[in-house]
Amino acid sequence: MDAYSARPSRCSVLRIGRQPLVAGLFSLGLALTWFPPPAASASAPLDQFCAHIVRDIAAPLPLHPIWASSGLQMQCFGPQSTRGNGTSNGSAFGSNVDAANPKEDVTPSGVQVFGQSETSIASVGPYVVEAWNDATGLIAPCGSQMFKEEVTSYGFSADGGASFTDEGGLRNDNCTTSRLLGDPSVEAWQPGGAAYFYVGSLYDFNGLSAVSVSACKASGSGATASIACGTPTNVATGAVNFDAFGVPTSIDFLDKPFMSIDPVRGRLYVSYTRFTFEFVGAVLSQIELAVCDIGTPSGGTTPSGGTAGTPVCFPGQSPVPYLVVAPPDPQGCENQGAYPGVDVTTGDVYVGWEFNWGTNLNNCTSQPTQNRVAFVPFACLTSTPVSPCVTTPSTRGVNVFSLAAANIPGYNRFPMQDFPRIAVSPPKGTVSIVWNDTREHATGDIFLQSFALKSLTPVQLTPVRVNPAPVLPEWHFMPALRQADANGNLNVSYYEQRDTATCTSCTDTFAVLNLSPLTMSSGASVRVTNVTSNWVGTSSDIVPNFGDYTDNYVRATPGNPYNDCQLFVAWSDGRLSFPNPFEARLGSCAPAD
Repeated sequence: MDAYSARPSRCSVLRIGRQPLVAGLFSLGLALTWFPPPAASASAPLDQFCAHIVRDIAAPLPLHPIWASSGLQMQCFGPQSTRGNGTSNGSAFGSNVDAANPKEDVTPSGVQVFGQSETSIASVGPYVVEAWNDATGLIAPCGSQMFKEEVTSYGFSADGGASFTDEGGLRNDNCTTSRLLGDPSVEAWQPGGAAYFYVGSLYDFNGLSAVSVSACKASGSGATASIACGTPTNVATGAVNFDAFGVPTSIDFLDKPFMSIDPVRGRLYVSYTRFTFEFVGAVLSQIELAVCDIGTPSGGTTPSGGTAGTPVCFPGQSPVPYLVVAPPDPQGCENQGAYPGVDVTTGDVYVGWEFNWGTNLNNCTSQPTQNRVAFVPFACLTSTPVSPCVTTPSTRGVNVFSLAAANIPGYNRFPMQDFPRIAVSPPKGTVSIVWNDTREHATGDIFLQSFALKSLTPVQLTPVRVNPAPVLPEWHFMPALRQADANGNLNVSYYEQRDTATCTSCTDTFAVLNLSPLTMSSGASVRVTNVTSNWVGTSSDIVPNFGDYTDNYVRATPGNPYNDCQLFVAWSDGRLSFPNPFEARLGSCAPAD
């Protein structure tokens, strides 16, 4: 069968009990491989892990609480309903493009499902792909048309983002034994004449928690344009550890994967969190990095072994991962929300993440909350089963004034996160992170901190507010940042809620464009959304209703590692009365400074 062939015809297979990984990250057959019968029930490992996840701050905190992502929430608890008042804010989209088709979100049994959020986007040439968490995958059975049983779904555009086709779920030919479970990340590359997209996802692989990447090939134009995706490739896999008597002692759950691409060397990098649940102890969390070889670009000499359509990934040798960026904290403070960035001139990789997220509300209240950046030299990123570097990478941290205890109006998730988004700017010699922070206003602003490449010497003495100073109370949160534009400048998009007499949860997406990573002052913002969403007025079958992140992407240009000046912004909003993924294109770069 061709790597990009359509789904074969077959009968639907019913899922048992909890849906795989909703039916269980671990299915019945899997659980029996972990527990010699009749030691435990099929759902015991997943249930024990999920019992530690905090769902409602009003309830008593569990022992060793875990603050998990949208993907893990869905894996543990399946559909979680949030009722809205059904109020629509209009249907005219204008410059905002709906990347999904709500008519596709209907199961074979005829159930309309509500909730597509946690967006990621990438573009190369005329093509754009936006991916999201799709609540339809929590209900649709294995074997559904358009792979609707997969939580990771996507839309495709061949006209530069002017319109999208909802492609349904990401291809998976083996849904009886594996399942794509959301938290998507998208990257794009055009080696030679072919255009490729890579979609990363959480993955239930034969009952083990894993991270995958799927390669998709875009071709054609106009009515003949199409995209075809291959089957998932494992990037990293969790482990189950046993004692001498065959009794499981710990189990891994992988969470929050995100990707960055090196088009010069044909590499794809994936950062993620590994939670290790010890059955008689704590829950550990560490940040890891995995490497995929996607082929040598035209005229290049390294790496070797991979091809653009079939990534060759190095997930480590269980139980040793490819590269540990941040080991577990001795006091149990949680590491979470990792994002990578690549210096295309050297091949070095930088990873940003939040230290002491969520745990700053309980067992780590005396430890600072920080956003940290690690420098991983290219010499550590060889095409080998594990990295030759075994020491913890050089790391720099900046203290965060956290929004973790905030209840954002209309956002049905607690705690709020302060994850750092990261971008490398070779022309400016910097790596920068942005995050939401309360140091100036209790309702949060977006802050920037840049560091010199390699040394991680801070550029600004203190973090700089990105958004303009608010006149009235405004919430600013979930910033997006992926890479620098052609001039080395940054484009930061984010959610903003303005407190008004008529609507306390009215939400828009804004952006600050052409911001120098060397800046010492805030920028001017532009409104991205043309319809304001009342988040209280939305209905969702997933928690969090609007996901853990938004995204933006500077369009990749064939043969130009610095990309160009077309910015694509992806977010989920509630103008249709339920969360749905949208996209907008913003203008070109400012003149080079």
